[in-house]
Amino acid sequence: MPKNWKRVSPGASFDRNAASHEIVKLMNPRKFSQYWGAVLALAALILGGCETAAPVTTDPETAATAGTPPPLRLQAGDVISIAFPGAENLNTSQQIRRDGRINLPIVGEVEIAGKTPFYVETELKQLYSTQLLTGEVNVNVVSSSFAIYVQGAVLRPGKLQPERSVTVLDAVMEAGGGVPRRADLSKVSVIRTKNGVTERFEFDLEAILAGESNETFYLESYDIVNVPEKFSWF
Repeated sequence: MPKNWKRVSPGASFDRNAASHEIVKLMNPRKFSQYWGAVLALAALILGGCETAAPVTTDPETAATAGTPPPLRLQAGDVISIAFPGAENLNTSQQIRRDGRINLPIVGEVEIAGKTPFYVETELKQLYSTQLLTGEVNVNVVSSSFAIYVQGAVLRPGKLQPERSVTVLDAVMEAGGGVPRRADLSKVSVIRTKNGVTERFEFDLEAILAGESNETFYLESYDIVNVPEKFSWF
């Protein structure tokens, strides 16, 4: 209870003049601003302590945005070269095993599948910190196992192994394009299975080709692109 307020005992007489005097004191601009200023400051302090700052990420692992190519991630079957400037005896070239690992001198087994080359470089710098004079590690992909599949009403259905990031439209064009008068490019779908979950996305490539849409969807390894046939009674 504020110090300018008084508790009235049950049965006590009410002094209207005294009460008016106390209200006038409380509503004094200086007293009023001091009292509510303290209340607001306390509330801000309590609420501020409950807030959690949003994480800021500059790591290329998560820096990709919609409409831009996803970062290259290493996967089983990729052949990579690892160079250690200043410690060439550690240089190696290996294929990533099915378990996502490689075996390196001194440090042994290292899991790298699912990570970007940049991230692997950072990890290796830490693992070899006592062996490196320059603190530099270079990881490069010699041969990629990246593959996507295009099926349905295209001229060359099958497996594609592009050397760059490709969109749904790119993949259909790489497969020879849609079969004339048969392919329904307005209902092209992509089937993606990731972490045991299968998702289906649908795209209107006719609208993109006509310049009516600028939608961009980049494919990931093992995506399946399906181009359906147009429905016909004949």
